[in-house]
Amino acid sequence: MRELQLQRLKKQLRWAEEKSFFYQEQFKKKGVSHEELQSLADIAKFPFLERNTLYQIEALDILTIPISGILRFNVMQQEIGEITKLYTNGDVAHNVEMMTRCLVAAGITNASVVALQGDLSDSRLLDVQYALEMIGAAVVPMGTDYRQWLRLMELVGMDTLVSTPQLIMQLIIQLQATGKNIADYPLSRVICRNVQGVQNPMQRHIQERTKARVFNLYEPAEIGMAAAIFQCEAHNGYHIQEDYFYPEIVTFNSDQVVTEPHQMGELVLTSLMAEAMPLIRYRTGQAVMLEEDTCSCGRTLRRVTTPFSFM
Repeated sequence: MRELQLQRLKKQLRWAEEKSFFYQEQFKKKGVSHEELQSLADIAKFPFLERNTLYQIEALDILTIPISGILRFNVMQQEIGEITKLYTNGDVAHNVEMMTRCLVAAGITNASVVALQGDLSDSRLLDVQYALEMIGAAVVPMGTDYRQWLRLMELVGMDTLVSTPQLIMQLIIQLQATGKNIADYPLSRVICRNVQGVQNPMQRHIQERTKARVFNLYEPAEIGMAAAIFQCEAHNGYHIQEDYFYPEIVTFNSDQVVTEPHQMGELVLTSLMAEAMPLIRYRTGQAVMLEEDTCSCGRTLRRVTTPFSFM
């Protein structure tokens, strides 16, 4: 894995420096070049990408290819502004592959009936739908209209719900308003798409109300996909898609990389295979600790744990 990460990281940095105006300028300011990366530790020589920066610059400045090479546009309105993510055919394929792993880790099979709650104009939800169809699961797009939710809940026996915590709570409330309890439906699994952070503050409440097992995906708009880190059936932290993202832990409000084991810090992610819009050392703002031991699920992808991981 480390050899693969180094190989891909070298290519990603070279691609970003040669093709992206934004990274050309950033690397010049820092006085570094992709040629200086000879080991994984050398990534510390390169500048961080702050969250606010992505809302202050034009998406085309980061873009590495002509618009003619773009397969998908996604414009997302966030509390701090608007962000645009662009994807090539390869980017979409990589996202779907990662999402497929996440769904399988949550127990999705070709016998599953999965409801998607939300707006399918969101590229991240499209990735979920494509991955479900790759697995062979039955997909039930529920949209954003609560009347459609209530109708489909009666028509189809869904065993899995994929949604944001906020929309799940709206569904629970709307069912309750009609005198029904979501726990009476055959839901056995809820997959939460967490936009704000790795932690899901509503997880315990959702689990108590639905009587279903809750899995979490971390999908900030800045990353532009929902499968960078994910929970498996062991619920022992979050696996990192290490062949697609290189993780670092750095001290908060500092550039210092945390190398000691079992030390908490800020999660920093670098894309390894992004084509249209690479992310080099993106500071997520999430407090995590990197775990090196093998998960009981058998997956060898490293994990991060949060200060208050829900088991």
